[in-house]
Amino acid sequence: MAFLAFRPGAALLLAAAAGAAPAAAQSGAEHPRDLAVRAVERTSPIALDGRLDEAVWASAPAAGGFTQQDPQEGRPATQRTEVRFAYDADALYVGARMYDSLGAAGVRTRLVRHDQDPESDYLQLVFDTFHDHSGRTLFLVNPSGVKNDAGQATPTADPSWDPVWEAATAVDSAGWTAELRIPFSQLRFSREADQTWGMQVWRYSQRVNEISMWSFWGKNDTGGPARFGHLEGIRVERRPQGLEVLPYTVARASYVAPTQPGSPFQDASAYNVRVGADVKALLGSSVTLSATLNPDFGQVEVDPATVNLSAFETFFEERRPFFVEGSGLFSFGGLSCFTCSNANGMSLFYSRRIGRRPQGGLPGQPQFWDVPESTDILGAAKVTGRFRGGWQVGVLDAVTGSEEAGLVYGEAPGVRREVEPLSNYFVGRLRRTMRGGDAIVGAMATSVARRFGYDSLAHQVPEHAEAAGVDWTLTWAKRAYELRGNLAASQVSGDPAAILRLQRSSARYFQRPDRDHGGNGVFSDRYDPLATSLRGFAGYARVAKQAGSWQWEAHSKVRSPGFEANDLGFVTRSDFLWFNANLLRSWNTPTRWYRRFQAIVGGQQQYNFDGDRTDGELHAWMSTQLPNYWSFSNFVIWSPDADDDRLTRGGPVVRRAGYLFYRANFNTDYRKALVLTASPSWSRNTDGAESYSMDLSLRVKPASNVEISAGPGYGYDESRTGFVDRFADETATEMLGQRAVFADLTQHTLYMDTRLNWTFSPTLTLELFAQPYVASGRYTRFKEFVRPREMEKRAFDAAQIRLDEESDSYVLDPDRNPATANFTFDNPDFNFRSLRGNAVVRWEYRPGSTLFLVWQQQRSGEELFGDFDLSRDAPDVFRQRPQNIFVVKMSYWFGRLGAGAGPHPGAHSAPVPPPKRTGGGTTPCGGRASSVEAGVGAAAGGPLPRASRSPPPQAVVGNPLGGR
Repeated sequence: MAFLAFRPGAALLLAAAAGAAPAAAQSGAEHPRDLAVRAVERTSPIALDGRLDEAVWASAPAAGGFTQQDPQEGRPATQRTEVRFAYDADALYVGARMYDSLGAAGVRTRLVRHDQDPESDYLQLVFDTFHDHSGRTLFLVNPSGVKNDAGQATPTADPSWDPVWEAATAVDSAGWTAELRIPFSQLRFSREADQTWGMQVWRYSQRVNEISMWSFWGKNDTGGPARFGHLEGIRVERRPQGLEVLPYTVARASYVAPTQPGSPFQDASAYNVRVGADVKALLGSSVTLSATLNPDFGQVEVDPATVNLSAFETFFEERRPFFVEGSGLFSFGGLSCFTCSNANGMSLFYSRRIGRRPQGGLPGQPQFWDVPESTDILGAAKVTGRFRGGWQVGVLDAVTGSEEAGLVYGEAPGVRREVEPLSNYFVGRLRRTMRGGDAIVGAMATSVARRFGYDSLAHQVPEHAEAAGVDWTLTWAKRAYELRGNLAASQVSGDPAAILRLQRSSARYFQRPDRDHGGNGVFSDRYDPLATSLRGFAGYARVAKQAGSWQWEAHSKVRSPGFEANDLGFVTRSDFLWFNANLLRSWNTPTRWYRRFQAIVGGQQQYNFDGDRTDGELHAWMSTQLPNYWSFSNFVIWSPDADDDRLTRGGPVVRRAGYLFYRANFNTDYRKALVLTASPSWSRNTDGAESYSMDLSLRVKPASNVEISAGPGYGYDESRTGFVDRFADETATEMLGQRAVFADLTQHTLYMDTRLNWTFSPTLTLELFAQPYVASGRYTRFKEFVRPREMEKRAFDAAQIRLDEESDSYVLDPDRNPATANFTFDNPDFNFRSLRGNAVVRWEYRPGSTLFLVWQQQRSGEELFGDFDLSRDAPDVFRQRPQNIFVVKMSYWFGRLGAGAGPHPGAHSAPVPPPKRTGGGTTPCGGRASSVEAGVGAAAGGPLPRASRSPPPQAVVGNPLGGR
């Protein structure tokens, strides 16, 4: 699994920056079709010790003559590199010599765990094993023997891929060396006996901040597999047949304070042991069957704390290994943009739906209840493979069991009710690469089928949910121009009550009283309480020039009101048409003032299917990297007043206040022992609400194998339209019988992300994480909108609203008439505080076999003070009773790496001198020099840029004013 230094939520934005990595002038380099190196057959043992003293390395021709891509594009590399290849019946061997003009003193290295960013010198090999100018399989090693890998997916290398391979390194008077052994059983390639693979080799020398490459293309070129050289001479007469079995055992001890005193369901402590296995079978050289039996899907790292006051679901990253591996193939509907805000892609497959927390509600008001935290996955399997002609196939199926909740009502005996039905989840993916990788077309289908044990649950969740779509990527003119897009349709069916819940959800709000759109066509667009199905469509298209000093893009999205894919996908909003266009200019020739400079200007608009303009903005982004490798960026948005069809949460459309938003980023040289990142932001809207925040990150590297980071953050948010509640009220004639209550909302958020990574060897690590989190919200000056599609609001006076201190709820009498109904709602003020953390010891005691020791702790509490008092709230975090969970997990990999190459000590490096730190550097894209060539960064023709710890603020996800 290759490291991608993305911060959660920013991958899309950084992808855009990676796609915009041009230099000052088009290099115009043609593909070096005659650039090739030949692998030789191994006839004697290779001791995998990192020292190239075997005879085979003296006889193998070398891939050399590297060319700089950065800093002096097109010039010969200042540090010489030679890479040689050998093979036998079971594996490919790589012997690489990385010369350094200062010898061992010039080598810069760090010791981190597998798949983490080494922030050091590295060698990276990228193979197009099917030689279709599309695929990427990556292997990386640094001087300390740290390994990274990604691959087996098209059109990008999948960072979740985690093969079993070996590497050893050594540092000597000439620089450093590396030996790699990559079993053929871990690779996928064509059935021919004589193999020719596309290949690129990257080397990064941190001391001189130099990125050099074997098969050259310029920073303005799109590059990628179509521009690779070739690895020839490999002969595989016998197809690799492999069976990998990974049995595991997990022991878990939980010490959790009961939340229901006197409950028969809760104990202060609980212990359990479970066993299971993951199985992987290689069906030929290009198809893999993966299955899991009684899977352990416990997360090693906890999700971050968050307070969500919006009407939309919070997205959390998938962390479970079975679903993470190969996830690149099953992705569908992503969004690619230079810069865009309040925008996201369409996901037909969100794997955290499988094994989710039960969805069924609890009938009545039970005194005690016991609801499972998750749904048991009875079994899951997937088949992935690639075939002749550029075809790639993926199929995944999982079955989750029926879940019941235990309930106690007063003195009556306990009862059990179904809260999640027996369910089957299916995903099918097909993709084909054509025209030498210039055209990629694909299709995807998903299905969820449920069998209910109780009729009552059928009223809450759909019985069936299906979605299908096609996607495409077309490039031309040396891939300088691109047309990509997708189309999808969805159908959900079930009991009318379940479909009604979907119609009334925040994704569409069909019940809005002023909603004009609606019909009886194929796609469900009208409010129908008796409907038994919901249908919709969605699409996305982008055309762009993505090479050269000048770049541009124009794209649009559409989701019909009835589009619904949340049974297996992730969709927060339907019913819109969205348009965006951007122009980018890049200066990448270093000057005395900067190493690179980029600027983007653009705008976007959004409408719902009734024709209301629900969003509009003009934006600008600027980023520069100074000669000392410090980086700055600025992002500004101006948005005028607009209609909002979500603010009243099912009530009429009202006007949203326009705003001005600004955010900056500052990063010091990442190569130093002390790295600082700062991200301040500020916004103000036409209602007079102001917000600001500051995110800081301080990373300290006291030794080559230790990193400590502290990331404090503070946010202050004001809103004049903090949503409180909504009621049906026939006296609210101006608002069409709907009364939505809002308030002035003042929020404070303070948190600290703290990490310690201590690496004892490439296979033994200790990781500590802790996040104290404090948030408060105070609601004042309760009000309502006067009429639809206007901004005017009317505040309730003391005669209309009062606080009942006994019940801590508000009583609202909007017309001051005792004869009409009053309304009540809970006091919305809040104070939330939590402390989440974990400690993880990870030991890969043999290739593919791992021992985990995990300690997780969580403390949390809530109050209704509403004010922000750090002297009170911060100590209260530590006064909360802790919940402790201890886990010991051990897995053992049974597989075949092939016949031994000869005695070797394993994948460990020779002692490495402490690195010397001089200067600083980044890639042309504004990130740090990368170890991953694949992924979205390949659009820029170079290694994927490492993101700064705080990414450039190219987009604002969600309302920047915090009012929604």
